[in-house]
Amino acid sequence: MSLPKIPPADAMQYPTLPDYGCFLRWPENGQSFIHPDDVAIVTHLIPSPRVFKRVQFDGTYYHYRYGSTGFRLRPAMWNKVQDEGIEIGDQVETVGTGFDREHFVATVWGMYFVARKGCILYRLKRADRVVPTLFASTHLRLLHDKATVRPANTRYRSPTWSGDGETVSDSILED
Repeated sequence: MSLPKIPPADAMQYPTLPDYGCFLRWPENGQSFIHPDDVAIVTHLIPSPRVFKRVQFDGTYYHYRYGSTGFRLRPAMWNKVQDEGIEIGDQVETVGTGFDREHFVATVWGMYFVARKGCILYRLKRADRVVPTLFASTHLRLLHDKATVRPANTRYRSPTWSGDGETVSDSILED
């Protein structure tokens, strides 16, 4: 009987970043996984159903974002959540179901994973007031569709000027 081969430590597979998840429970090993400068922030944010965005790994710590708040943690177990394309700070429009909901434009203020529903629910802020209802992504429409931004290779017309300050012709700029 042969033992399975263990890959070398430098062949460790890292997750594709950015990814999303939450810490529903406090890790067992105390606070040693938290960067010393971020202890106050992290102890305020976790454990909770907040959905964090993991954006970078610097070799020791993962860098997380929750809106404008950032913090660093050593690798730790967390509950990975499927990205729905909506993030904190995005402008969204509510999409009502029948006559049940009022349509309005708001900013995403918070993201929470609800385990019993198995999805992310979003807290919205409208005109400096937090909306008390949580919304699923099916009831929101992103106002700035990030996936369909026009490519940068657009050619624009540029006038050619004579020495007298008058336009001679319009030409298309080449890249």
